Amino acid sequence: MHDRMFFTPVALSVGAGHKRMIASLFDMHDFLTEFPPSRRRLSYGAAVKACEAARAGEIPAEAARDALITFAVTAGILWPSDQPIVSVKPVARGYGGFAA
Repeated sequence: MHDRMFFTPVALSVGAGHKRMIASLFDMHDFLTEFPPSRRRLSYGAAVKACEAARAGEIPAEAARDALITFAVTAGILWPSDQPIVSVKPVARGYGGFAA
């Protein structure tokens, strides 16, 4: 069993606006092992099997990554690829330093 890196890491939401990057089969295995049993769905089992098969060299690591993405979408934990744009506008100040 060899740990293989993904070509592109997968960003997952782990609660309260925190992101976890999954960059290898080892990271994927750790994440899936720690995932709460109460939130596991059918796609969870497929992701686990794909991870095990990829670690054994039976399928490419990218196929396991695709299974992880499918699971993450189903579970609603895939980090959105589009980050919100935050803009800052200068505020016009009136007399006395207060915003007008």
